[in-house]
Amino acid sequence: MKKLVITIDGPAGAGKSTVSKILAVRLGYRYIDTGALYRAVAYEAKRSGVNPDDQDDALEYVCRHLDIKFVSEKNGQRLIVNGSDITDFIRTPEVTMLSSAVSARAVVRKYLFDLQREMGKGRGAVFEGRDMGTVVFPDADIKFFLDAASHTRALRRFNELKSQPAINLEKVERDILRRDHNDSTRNLAPLIPAQDAVIIDSTDLNAQQVVEHMISYIRMRLVEGLED
Repeated sequence: MKKLVITIDGPAGAGKSTVSKILAVRLGYRYIDTGALYRAVAYEAKRSGVNPDDQDDALEYVCRHLDIKFVSEKNGQRLIVNGSDITDFIRTPEVTMLSSAVSARAVVRKYLFDLQREMGKGRGAVFEGRDMGTVVFPDADIKFFLDAASHTRALRRFNELKSQPAINLEKVERDILRRDHNDSTRNLAPLIPAQDAVIIDSTDLNAQQVVEHMISYIRMRLVEGLED
């Protein structure tokens, strides 16, 4: 069977990560968390004292000196940057907001565009992100856009972060709405569904139900001749 490139885009808290991982396992595909790549750049920029809002040259330097790779382990996927495992350091609210800022910079998007396209050459992959189906893989075989009500998304993200200090649901929802606005109104690769994407509202669906919907759609497309 022909290996596919599948993209899953959507805003924060829609369930993209969970769904993408499950779908990749079901299909026997690689899972690529592209949001983690932007977080890696944001984390390294912060560590280097680079302001993502006004230092393109410095951001380019950061990008050119990044060696990024994913390593699969029994308990999940680890993100290794320049030989160090930064997986546990890139999910803080500060890095989250910084990643939104760096994702709007052309120099960062160019670097990660090339990296992501290279990752997709082998096909057989599920790419999770915000512009996978619109910018990075406009020719993807299957495109999904996963969304949910903002309060539902905030609650999901809060449950992920509640062990961190000074975290409350109201702040999480404010941060999500602010990131929604930043991501959807930026001039460079705004967060929008691809015209040919299947839009799924996960507000009242759990991850397994979303995956079953996706699997059904993929099978239907294959029957219709996607493999030809």
